[in-house]
Amino acid sequence: MGFDFDTPVDRKNTSSLKWDKYAGRDVEPMWVADMDFLSPPAVIEALHRRVEHGVFGYTLPPAELVNVVVSRLHGRYGWAVEPEWIVWLPGLVTGINVACRAVGEFGDDVVTAVPVYPPFLSAPKYSRRNLVTAPHVRDGDRWVFDLDALERALTPRSRLLLLCSPQNPLGRVFSRKELTELAALCEAHDMVICSDEIHCELVLDGDKHHIPTATLGPDIQRRCITLMAPSKTFNVPGLGCSFAVISHEALRKVFRRAMAGIVPMVNALGFTGALAAYRDGGPWHEALLCYLRTNRDTTEREVARLPGLSMTHVEATYLAWIDARAAGLEHPAAFFEQAGVGLSDGEAFGGAGFLRLNFGCPRAMLLRSLDRMAGALEGMAATGWQERLSRAETRLASPGGAGPGSLTKDT
Repeated sequence: MGFDFDTPVDRKNTSSLKWDKYAGRDVEPMWVADMDFLSPPAVIEALHRRVEHGVFGYTLPPAELVNVVVSRLHGRYGWAVEPEWIVWLPGLVTGINVACRAVGEFGDDVVTAVPVYPPFLSAPKYSRRNLVTAPHVRDGDRWVFDLDALERALTPRSRLLLLCSPQNPLGRVFSRKELTELAALCEAHDMVICSDEIHCELVLDGDKHHIPTATLGPDIQRRCITLMAPSKTFNVPGLGCSFAVISHEALRKVFRRAMAGIVPMVNALGFTGALAAYRDGGPWHEALLCYLRTNRDTTEREVARLPGLSMTHVEATYLAWIDARAAGLEHPAAFFEQAGVGLSDGEAFGGAGFLRLNFGCPRAMLLRSLDRMAGALEGMAATGWQERLSRAETRLASPGGAGPGSLTKDT
């Protein structure tokens, strides 16, 4: 069965967070991680049937959905999950914040590596914890953990590590070796790991495979809070259905206690969409991955042609992390927004001078955006861009400058 990812879907006047940001302006929204594709037909049909029922009361997790999730985790990752380990959530960001509230005490440290999904940087503060960061570093065509920097950042009050795997915005699929070394560090310092694995089913490279952190061994599993959802994979973020997998009973109890009174139940349509996606969305998912691979390849090829911009290979997700530090732009996101392309500002991720581009969209929209970016840089070249580029290169090459191979600690 064929699926149409090329035909644009008009999302204007639908109260879309992504599109309303630029309402009334000729700006292509390439920012928030929300794909511009119709959701799987199986999901749409299931939602129609549920709506026709006409009653939308408080809804328990369907037994079939629990069984489908357990079966899926075992089939994809060899992970034997017990149904009682699953804690349902109305959103993955909720899970990140609950984890920060559940682990440790006021004034304890929550550690993460930057750049990273912005809620990782805000959640500790909302929970009266201290945010501690260490940089990812560039290793050829990929970004990796700086384990030495991470260990130096730890203190006697470090209680929780927030991990994004696959990594947003870097597009990495971490290897078993990388995850094992990181987990060993957490074991040595008796830290809980909250692993955001929402992009686990969006691996684009055929030779890469997602490894849930909790599957590294029983001792690691006991200290893991794994967060997953169908939302990114099947483009249903607005339905609000996610879950945590927590094998350790005591850790699960404190997580539930932190939820009490403030975290609402998942709604009826969220459960309905999740079940249909996981149970019946396989063919659509495979077609999506093929389409995203071509969009990824197109983005990498075109960005490589743009003066002053570069990016590493995207192994997973539909997000490109673009280094604009050599382009001589004081505010890269604002510059390209003026040119008609709305990108995420890397500063919000802990990566000033970078941009994040969402290529989960019809190819014509992607090409139009990349053409606008090229045109903007060409226009700048005609007005003294070479001089600004030379200054930027000098700054990057200076002993105190932020070299193109790594992020400085203050980002």
